[in-house]
Amino acid sequence: MFKNKLGKVRSGWIILLALLATTIAQLLLSAPGMIIAIIIESQIHPNLSDEMIDQVLDGSPLSLLAQGLGLIGGIAVLCLLWKFVNKKRISEMGFKRLSPDFIIGLGLGALSIVIIFFILLFTQNIEMANSLGSPDFSTYTILYLLFFILVGFSEELTFRGYIMSTLTDNGNSKLVVYIVSSLIFGIAHLLNPNVAALGIINIFLVGLLFAYMYDKTKSLWMPIGYHITWNYFQGNVFGFPVSGTTPYGLYGIDVSVGNDWLTGGSFGLEGGFLATIMIIIGFIVTKLFTMKR
Repeated sequence: MFKNKLGKVRSGWIILLALLATTIAQLLLSAPGMIIAIIIESQIHPNLSDEMIDQVLDGSPLSLLAQGLGLIGGIAVLCLLWKFVNKKRISEMGFKRLSPDFIIGLGLGALSIVIIFFILLFTQNIEMANSLGSPDFSTYTILYLLFFILVGFSEELTFRGYIMSTLTDNGNSKLVVYIVSSLIFGIAHLLNPNVAALGIINIFLVGLLFAYMYDKTKSLWMPIGYHITWNYFQGNVFGFPVSGTTPYGLYGIDVSVGNDWLTGGSFGLEGGFLATIMIIIGFIVTKLFTMKR
């Protein structure tokens, strides 16, 4: 049950242990900060409603700090499991020296969202509360940049670095490695607010894209870069929801004037068909960048 024919612990059990351990670490480190944030807000607003509590948990500075600590804790636990359970060096998970692939990933993620934004703007599927020349900078502009850097590292380390490597080391085919890691990535987003069917499909597809980047470059740097700017440009540059979460962007965007199948509605761009197209284009661009390797 626990071991395969070669006498190795089955990859499914190792992955389950990793997911449980990192989740517990994240909760233990982030929960105190979340509770403190609610207590502080309740002192400012004695009649704190459930909606206000959700807003505090979703994006207050203290909440972001707490979530960031949770992500760091999860990364630390995952690295320890990799060393003592998988018995491998961190570099073998895809963390080689900093690569130009990181810059390429950052550029591709940002460009993908910029293209979607301008298509929606020119087709009048969105309206802007402030002009492109009048961005609304705030503390959230920096806080969310730091937060999404941590998210990019955490999720790519987990779903690509750890899960894909564990599946590969246990003799699974490349097809199984791609699909299983991306399915787990999609399932992890099922509880996000305003979740939609196309949104989960696109998250599965972008999981496949990240897996492809990781496989072709033999490094986590390109998917990490893409992941960071894909999220950040959605929510904190252009003001779209990110996988259903509240945006704090440089621009205020109204998606209610457009078609949900294009804009993604309240789930964000990942719930729209334009994201599907950009993800597919991402495979082509990645192949072009890595052809000579």
